[in-house]
Amino acid sequence: MKLAVNLAPHRPGGFWLANPVIAASGTFGYGTEYADLIDREQLGAIVSKAVALTPRAGNPMPRLYETPAGLLNAIGLQGIGVERVIAEKAPLWASWRVPVIVNLVGESIAEFCGVVERLSGVAGVAGFELNVSCPNVEGGTLFGDDPQLAAELTRAVRQRTDLPLLVKLAPTAPDLIAVARAVAAAGADALVVANTWPGMAIDLATRRPVFPGGGGGLSGPAIRPLSLRLVYRVAGAVALPVVGCGGVATAADALEYLMAGACAVQVGTMTFREPSAMLAILAGLREFGEREGLRDLADIIGAAQPRPVAGGER
Repeated sequence: MKLAVNLAPHRPGGFWLANPVIAASGTFGYGTEYADLIDREQLGAIVSKAVALTPRAGNPMPRLYETPAGLLNAIGLQGIGVERVIAEKAPLWASWRVPVIVNLVGESIAEFCGVVERLSGVAGVAGFELNVSCPNVEGGTLFGDDPQLAAELTRAVRQRTDLPLLVKLAPTAPDLIAVARAVAAAGADALVVANTWPGMAIDLATRRPVFPGGGGGLSGPAIRPLSLRLVYRVAGAVALPVVGCGGVATAADALEYLMAGACAVQVGTMTFREPSAMLAILAGLREFGEREGLRDLADIIGAAQPRPVAGGER
C-alpha cells in the first residue's frame, strides 16, 4: 500500500510526506530528544515544540498530571525562542530526511508574524503549524475561538511565507466549522484537528487545583472519541486535508481517524509511554493494507464519510 500523503494539494508541487504518521508538537521536543530511542527518519514528519519570538520560561511546577486515561499538562509553552532555534536546531533539521514543521505561538498577530519572518528561508524548516489556541492579548480570547480573528492571523502569516501552512484548531471553539472554513479561505494548506481539551484535577490533600494556574490541557486516549468526531465533521465540511490529533496510540486508532476523513495523524502523549509507538503504528498501517489488499492509503481516507473528502478518493 502506498503511504505517501500530500498535505498541500492546492500548492504547486504540494507538500508530500512519505507516510501519514507525524510526531505531534510538544511531546517530541525539537526532534533531537528521541535520537537514541527511535529512528525518526521513518516518520512522515516531525512537528517541533512551540516556537515563540522570545524565550519562554513556562509555568511553575507541577506541569504534568496523569489521569486514568490520559495526561493533563500545563507547560505554558516553554521554549528557547526563535533565535536559538535558528542557531541550534535548524542546522540539525537540515541534515535530516524527515521534514520538520515548526509549531508557531504568540500573543499577538505581530508576534506570530515575527517568528515566521525570522524562520522563512531558514534551511531545515519545511513548514509551519499555526497554534490558534493561544490567547490574544488584545482581547483575551483564543485566536481559534473567533473565525474572523483566526482568519486574520492565518492571512497575516500566509502573506509572510510560501512554506506549507497547517492551522491547529482549538477543540472547544464555539463554532469549529466556521473557524475551519475561515482559516481555509485565509490561506491555510491543511487543518490539524485538534489541540488538547481543557481539564483540571484537584489535590485532595491541599484541597486546591493541582496546577497553580487552575486548569490544563487533556491529551491521551480519553479524548480520542471527542477529537475523532471533530475530524469527521471538519473533513466533511472543508475541502482541505485534515490531520487527526488526539489520543492516537495504535494503528487501529490511526485507521479510525483516516476513515473519518483525516489524511494523516499526529501522535503525542503515547510517545511518553512508548517512544517506538509511532513506528508500531506505521507497521500496523502497512499490515492492514496488505490484509485488505489496498493499493493506496487514499482508498481508506474518508471511507466513513458520506462523500469523498480532501486527501482521499472513493
